Amino acid sequence: MTSSSSFWTIFVVVFSSLVFVAFSSGNFNQDFDVTWGDGRGKIANNGQVLTLSLDKASGSGFQSKNQYLFGKIDMQIKLVPGNSAGTVTAYYLRSEGSGWDEIDFEFLGNLSGDPYTLHTNVFSQGKGNREQQFHLWFNPTSDFHTYSILWNAQHIVFYVDGTPIREFKNLESIGVPYPKNQPMRIYSSLWNADDWATRGGLIKTDWSQAPFTASYRNFNDDNACVSTTSSCKSNSLVSQELDSTAQQRLKWVQKNYMIYNYCTDTKRFPQGLPKECSVN
Repeated sequence: MTSSSSFWTIFVVVFSSLVFVAFSSGNFNQDFDVTWGDGRGKIANNGQVLTLSLDKASGSGFQSKNQYLFGKIDMQIKLVPGNSAGTVTAYYLRSEGSGWDEIDFEFLGNLSGDPYTLHTNVFSQGKGNREQQFHLWFNPTSDFHTYSILWNAQHIVFYVDGTPIREFKNLESIGVPYPKNQPMRIYSSLWNADDWATRGGLIKTDWSQAPFTASYRNFNDDNACVSTTSSCKSNSLVSQELDSTAQQRLKWVQKNYMIYNYCTDTKRFPQGLPKECSVN
């Protein structure tokens, strides 16, 4: 590893620890509804912790009571440990209707000892196909880590422990649809996707390891705009851009941990890469 990579590794670890302790904790009873799973989704500790589980019969999921239009959403998640191959833990924002908008984190499980794949995507007006995938610089199953989405009129930024890993800019000026008008709820689910999730479906779910469990805590929407209110709780994030330090950290993650980028997949787009790939 180069000295530059070593510096950013140390910086990210230190920064992550600061982010980790800075959270105010939401209440899952007040903020969310468990929507499916027949008892496999559970809220405990007076609303401070939520768990989702998956067995051969069913997965489980929850959604936010509120809808949001711009702002920053944070959630601490501890992913399914051990042999999680075939499982997907999804955490995302999504609007309603056939022309929906969506901002995705999906965590694709793997065999014990192999890294999770963090899959990201952005949909606008029902169209996605904007996947970027990453490995992480830590074990996401041994402790809670913070996964955040910043969404405003200028850009969408995906964060892991306060470190930006992906930026999707508003490029409507060159004809790229951008999600900006439809309020979105927060959703999360744990489900079986062994037809595609791990090595393209080659590795199947080992049901002898069930139930699989993912845990959530410290939800924070203090810097998000609830769509039914007239203004954000914190207006500063509505126009927040990445400063030079954040841009350096973003480049470090993408250089060292990105494993797939649709903007370089010329075989997938033989007629030419999507317009945003010339800028993003």
